[in-house]
Amino acid sequence: MTMPNTPTLTSLAADLESGRTNARKLVDECLDKIADKSGEGARAFVHVDVEAAIEAAKAMDRLREVRAAPSPFAGIPISIKDLFDIKGQVTRAGSRALDDSPPAEADAPVVSRLRRAGFILIGRTNMTEFAYSGIGINPHYGTPKSVWRREVGHVPGGSSSGAAVSVADGMAYGALGSDTGGSCRIPAAYNGIVGYKPTQQRIPRDGGVPLSFTLDSFGPLARTVECCAVLDSILADEPVRPLNPRPVKGMRLAVPTTIALDDLDDHVAKSFERTLDKLSRQGASIEHIEVPEFLDVGVMNSKGGFAAAESYAWHRYLIENHGDIYDPRVSSRIARGEAITAADYIDILQARKSLIARATVRLAPYDAVVMPTSAITPPRILDLVDDRAFAKANLLSLRNCTLINMMDGCSISVPCHQAGEAPVGFMLSAVGGSDRRIFALGAGVEAAIHV
Repeated sequence: MTMPNTPTLTSLAADLESGRTNARKLVDECLDKIADKSGEGARAFVHVDVEAAIEAAKAMDRLREVRAAPSPFAGIPISIKDLFDIKGQVTRAGSRALDDSPPAEADAPVVSRLRRAGFILIGRTNMTEFAYSGIGINPHYGTPKSVWRREVGHVPGGSSSGAAVSVADGMAYGALGSDTGGSCRIPAAYNGIVGYKPTQQRIPRDGGVPLSFTLDSFGPLARTVECCAVLDSILADEPVRPLNPRPVKGMRLAVPTTIALDDLDDHVAKSFERTLDKLSRQGASIEHIEVPEFLDVGVMNSKGGFAAAESYAWHRYLIENHGDIYDPRVSSRIARGEAITAADYIDILQARKSLIARATVRLAPYDAVVMPTSAITPPRILDLVDDRAFAKANLLSLRNCTLINMMDGCSISVPCHQAGEAPVGFMLSAVGGSDRRIFALGAGVEAAIHV
């Protein structure tokens, strides 16, 4: 597989600096792709900020002319998931139940930080209603199709569905998403791009509609590991430093045999094994290990887990007034939270604390734990009309990513399929606080895969 011949944030910054391009041109190109009737723009976006984006581009070009651009990335268009507050806009979280909410009085901190760096907000992207699935189907705004076999129509992955499609189709050069159980990484895997879930505490979560405040993380989707590292630094209010890919030779990678390799689609299994073989031949040490802590996750989620309990607390009054507007597949999952008692909730809090402590010790000898991002390739949209088929596909989409959120880790999904094949993500993860290491490892693996 060869690296996609598409601009990165770093190459765009160089082009802007040299005058080979300008912000207005970049914005116009993205707006043209969004407006293309033969594309997915109408389904990938729920709102496009045409006038504001054009005016912001003009302003960034003027600032660059007088050497006052706020950052090297000033003028690059990015998309914002419909989960986040943007001043003056209504945050609907992919739903119609919040249509009558007042416009946001301020940007979410993550939006503010991107804007402060000079990124141009091209529009709000579609998502699973209230972020509650790993599939990406939305009955209110339509479902953007995955880049794979678009004429057939495969799901984009969720919940950051429009975010991934906006990047994959060149409608934006990066995207802001959220990840509670894979919502950045699954759509990235299903669209052949990179998605990142940071250590939760590094990035503020104010100004975003919560799914589970225990598990929610806000992270980027982009074309390369380096692009995600740039956006992550800005979201975390850290300096953007050069990313030095870690050499594959000497990497210590653990492959968990517990749960993560169960029921893999044949193509996913083959792509994953091919990638492991490639890394091994380049000098990585790969060890298959049992991670019994992962067995705890199913028990913790048996009644709906943190997502059901915490989303029910947030949604219960809204459902009383607007429950008939919700996607039934979303409201039924939220409703499970009503039956979770305070004692149940305390039990899973304690179980998670124990899981994190034990997993931290078990994974300490390794640079990363690696597994397929999703157990399956993106299913056909038409095949998920049946609720049972939807539930099964959703579980298999989310399963591996959820293991990492439950252990409060950080995680990146890198595409590992070959050109023309169904998209597959290769996920590298580690315990919380290992973000810089995961980016360096991810960049090294990305380069090795594309040799």
